[in-house]
Amino acid sequence: MFSPEEQNFPLKKVKDAAKEIGTTNVVVLTGAGISVASGIMPFRGKGGLWEKYDPEEVANIENFRRNPKKSWVMLKEVLEVVEKALPNPAHLSLARMEEMGFASSIITQNIDGLHQKAGSKTVIEFHGNTTRLVCLGCAALYPAREIDLSSLPPYCPVCNGVLKPDAVFFGESIPRNALYQAHMEVQQCQVMLVVGTSGMVEPAASLPRLAKSKGAFIIEINPEHSYLTSSITTLFLQGKAEEVLPVIFEELCALRDY
Repeated sequence: MFSPEEQNFPLKKVKDAAKEIGTTNVVVLTGAGISVASGIMPFRGKGGLWEKYDPEEVANIENFRRNPKKSWVMLKEVLEVVEKALPNPAHLSLARMEEMGFASSIITQNIDGLHQKAGSKTVIEFHGNTTRLVCLGCAALYPAREIDLSSLPPYCPVCNGVLKPDAVFFGESIPRNALYQAHMEVQQCQVMLVVGTSGMVEPAASLPRLAKSKGAFIIEINPEHSYLTSSITTLFLQGKAEEVLPVIFEELCALRDY
């Protein structure tokens, strides 16, 4: 069992976080760091896909339209990793927190669908989801696992348009509905729990700032300090999400005498 005393923060900080989460409306913002323990590395940083591929070349929507086959070489690799990935204790803890009424929603920058696999119900997919493919011709959606990727690029069974993951590429806008829902949730929350995000990628990085401007208490869980830590974060818990969140959940259960 993970022991907070062995990490870079005292047990009192975990208890303080649990008290804040347990008494008010909490919105969660998650980034790539929460899925590392599931075997999905962040695109950025050491070992990430952007060391192997040029994002402007293979993940830019205009380049995709011009040469979808070249982009799909990388995309197939991403889909294979995502398909095999399973939720880790961080995803599972957040799902149980939502089930017990401790969290109202999760806004995720991730495109892996692991929150839903863990059982979370109210998930706002800020950057879309690679477990779905969308047709650039007729906008039909398909589960990625049902599409044959032996020949690239894949084509729509209905209109023969090119399929792409239903995720936001460079040059594309955040889905309007996701942006609206995220802003509504953030403006109403009293606590925002920020997990595994660097706070560098806009417009998601502006969400904690918006919450803070509305008076929210910002709890950040990250292995290292982020761009948010010194300017936005109210309570910083240094550690891995899959280790810290289960302990917070245990403290929440203790507060409810479960």
